[in-house]
Order: sequence, then structure tokens, then C-alpha cells
Amino acid sequence: MKYSSAELIYWISTSILVLFLLWSAYAYTFQKAAIEGFKELGFPNFFRLQLIILKVIAAVCIALPFIPLLVKEWAYAGVALFLLTAIVAHVAHQDAPIITIINIILLGLLIVSNYYLKV
Repeated sequence: MKYSSAELIYWISTSILVLFLLWSAYAYTFQKAAIEGFKELGFPNFFRLQLIILKVIAAVCIALPFIPLLVKEWAYAGVALFLLTAIVAHVAHQDAPIITIINIILLGLLIVSNYYLKV
């Protein structure tokens, strides 16, 4: 099966994004360092639990091709909001710049994935 370059760009960016969302949800659930880091940023525990659930839902909505476009758009918007919140929180907390750079790269991947979804 031959894919166009637009399809390849879409699936590569989307796959990286979905893997990040699932890994992040896993880390927020099971990794003590991630849970403690979340607390250090000043967020309440219920927000961590919300993010776990929302990240899994967003990953599923973005990954599955049969999900309606409007639902995918809301998932993209939610992930963008999460990434922007993470950037602001890590900058305000004066964390290592690499964390902010990674979040900016992920935001870029989100934009690319969303753009190529519609091409």
C-alpha cells in the first residue's frame, strides 16, 4: 500500500502525539516522580486525575480514523490547552528549559497533525 507524503506526515505526527499522551497518562498514574512533580507545580491531585482520563480519551479520539471530525477537533483543542498550561506552569516554576522545549515541540506536532488531518 502506498501512502502520500501528506498521509505519512499525518500518521507520524499523530502517532508521536498519541504515544506521548498515553505515556504521560501512565506516568501521572504510576510514576512517583511524575506524581510528585505534578504536586510541586502546585496543581491539586484531582486535576492530575482529570488529566489522566482526558489524555486517554484524547489519544483514542485522535488515533481512531472513524471518530467524527468535530470530536477530533475538540480533542485537539483539549490537548493544546494542556500543552499551553504545561508550558506556562514549567516556565513559572523555573524548571529545566528542555521541558518547555519538549512541550513546544509537542504543540508543533499537534498543529501539524491537525493540519494534515484536513488535507
